Amino acid sequence: MSFRSSIKCCIGDLGLSQPASETSFNNEIYGVIPYVAPEIFNGAVFTKASDVYSLGMIMWECTTGCKPFADVEHDHTLIYKILNGKRPEITKDTPECYANLMKRCWELDPTKRPSIHEVGITLSNWDYLYNEYTVQFKQAEKKRPLSPFISKVSSINSTSSLSFNEYISKEYELDINIQSSTIGSSHSGGIYTSRPLSALISTVNESRKHKIEELDIEIQDSGK
Repeated sequence: MSFRSSIKCCIGDLGLSQPASETSFNNEIYGVIPYVAPEIFNGAVFTKASDVYSLGMIMWECTTGCKPFADVEHDHTLIYKILNGKRPEITKDTPECYANLMKRCWELDPTKRPSIHEVGITLSNWDYLYNEYTVQFKQAEKKRPLSPFISKVSSINSTSSLSFNEYISKEYELDINIQSSTIGSSHSGGIYTSRPLSALISTVNESRKHKIEELDIEIQDSGK
């Protein structure tokens, strides 16, 4: 990530791309399983629509303060469940408009996801227009229980006397503390760095093929 002079965060890499040096030499799929769109597991290429799916996962992370699927192993079983519609559980304190946009980004069919332009317009409307959506966000903040870490974030954000570098240092320190506090509830097999996924995807495909063959046999037996 990088910062512009206006203090806006710019996402430079979602960790989904393969090394530039290998782009033309193999068909290996790289990524972080919770952020990879389902169609990629089915052999499709990364597109703007698959990026929107990843954005939906980041939206969930922002509203919960947790990484998606942190409590399970990131293996072929998780890929199989994602392909069958499994998504992170949306918390009750999430504003309805936010949850609806998130679910649209998570659509199994990439053609049903909003474009990034549509997402941008929607977010701008929430930010600049005082309307029913503003009320939803304010109500959500009242419902949301404040952990000591969230309270600490609020105190950091309200300290206007901090220099930019001091602010970033405090945010970094806070992030480390949060990760340390959640380490007990996270699965040791949860991997949030980009890695080759083709072998796991092949395992999923073999498993699905085997299940289809078993189903065909059952249908044939029942017809006798």
